[in-house]
Amino acid sequence: MQIPIMNVKKQYEMLEDEIDYALLNVLSSGVYILGEQVERFEEEFAKYNKVSHAIAVGNGTDALVIALNALQISVGDEVITTPSTFYATTEAILRVGATPVYVDINLDTYLIDETKIEEKITEKTKAILPVHLYGQCANMDEILRIAKKYHLFVIEDTCQAVGAKYKGKKAGTMGDIGCFSFFPTKNLGGVGDGGMLVTNNSNLSTIIKSLRAHCSGMNGYNAYHMMNPNHQEVMKPSMDYAKYYHYGVGYNSRLDELQASVLRVKLPHLDEWNCLRRQHAEYYKEQLKDFKTPTEVEGCYHTFHLFVLRVENPKYYIDYLSKKGIQSGVYYPVPMHLQFGCSKGEIKQGTLKNAEILAKESLALPVYPELSKEELNYIVNAMLEAKHEC
Repeated sequence: MQIPIMNVKKQYEMLEDEIDYALLNVLSSGVYILGEQVERFEEEFAKYNKVSHAIAVGNGTDALVIALNALQISVGDEVITTPSTFYATTEAILRVGATPVYVDINLDTYLIDETKIEEKITEKTKAILPVHLYGQCANMDEILRIAKKYHLFVIEDTCQAVGAKYKGKKAGTMGDIGCFSFFPTKNLGGVGDGGMLVTNNSNLSTIIKSLRAHCSGMNGYNAYHMMNPNHQEVMKPSMDYAKYYHYGVGYNSRLDELQASVLRVKLPHLDEWNCLRRQHAEYYKEQLKDFKTPTEVEGCYHTFHLFVLRVENPKYYIDYLSKKGIQSGVYYPVPMHLQFGCSKGEIKQGTLKNAEILAKESLALPVYPELSKEELNYIVNAMLEAKHEC
């Protein structure tokens, strides 16, 4: 039996006719950038998450960078975040010239330890950037309380948690801006790169729309005034040539019509797929009680983008499972504070102990919704055999 850790092909096969029809309609339309499909997907995604604005961009990393830019976070500023995440979280902070300040994680949840955030706040701190890792929301009540107390922005990295909930609220909708990724292996994945920002702030929506398209046109003009209250007068864009009037330095980061059309097909299935992931995760937790399985926090709705448990020797299990045809993996083997690209070696090993433990012990098992009961049993039996022979 061969079981990959992710299986985007199987999902495509289930929706093949709908996806092919959607793609062909886009190709035949001749409209490939910021057309009807993107506009309708933005509307549908905003409705799904119960937010006022959803702005589609090229990928999840761009979403994080643009969010930081929109909040005018830059050189000299500090952003509090977690060391247990994919590199893009930290990379986005560095990209805008700010400094990531890491807070250790809670080993039960793998999420930023909210009780340690306040001690890291300085006069340079401008934002908290929690990561809803593996599909579970960080403690947003406490994070929002701290942010309000110290007048900080909150940017939610929701790239792994689309559809997750915190006390009934959708992930990504509680802070100032939520950032999503539609990388093919995500719970809601396209057939290439894609991303989204959501917000309930209409000014931020305008600024984000400006930044994603070279700060041009009326969005660029309006964003300039919003971001520069003591602005000098600038020429309004000509209605005939609006896209050639630029009011700042932005990006070329637009979700294309092909991706939007596929994501529109998939969005109505997201809740069902997340439910299946949760069922698979519960089965794992029941059958693998002797392992350190992930904890779901009360009041949270974990969507299990990844099912990550902790073992003392991940490589042993990865090799053992591989011989059985089961693909597994480590997420993530090097925490951000020990990545040279993040700290240039200035943060020493042992500084953030829980993050380092997770990096050494994490093991991800397949949890995608299309897994059969037979495949789940096969994975569980292989894990139990591996533990017995260890």
